[in-house]
Amino acid sequence: MRDRILDAVERLLVRGGVDAVRLDAAAAEARVSKGGLLHHFPSKRALVEGVVTRLVDRFEAVLPGPDAPPGAFAKAWLDASIPPEVSEGGEPAASAVPVALLAAAGGPEVLDILRERYDAWQRRLDEDGLAPGVATLVRMAVDGWWTARLLGLAPPRGEQHRQLRALVDELTTRQDQGDG
Repeated sequence: MRDRILDAVERLLVRGGVDAVRLDAAAAEARVSKGGLLHHFPSKRALVEGVVTRLVDRFEAVLPGPDAPPGAFAKAWLDASIPPEVSEGGEPAASAVPVALLAAAGGPEVLDILRERYDAWQRRLDEDGLAPGVATLVRMAVDGWWTARLLGLAPPRGEQHRQLRALVDELTTRQDQGDG
């Protein structure tokens, strides 16, 4: 039942943002009683925390382990966030839940969940085997790009999207930066 409720909350978030998440609306969307919902999630904050945690767990599941080859973690960050091709409209999938914005809107406790994960991910990027700063540059480029796509802030489209993605992808494979 927990996953069914979280699925319902994700649908509410996509349709109406954090303001659309109310206990009665979540229960109705999940087709569970309000008591059943409260058993798993006693507050709106708990619902939002549950969604944020599940989304970062999904993201983390596609990231490689610590024994991956150099650049693999930065490459996975790119691949999980920016598709090789973009649809004609250039918009993210309609089902995309903006985890960073959701976490920020959920308050400091919810944002702390994302901050803790980012701290761990940044340590992994620092140890990714690329020249110092390169994996972080990939993360910063990808996170900015993802945000531009999400908010419609003049994201690259068409050939520009493909070219920029290829440049960022190239950074994940270069081993010769930094010593010179």
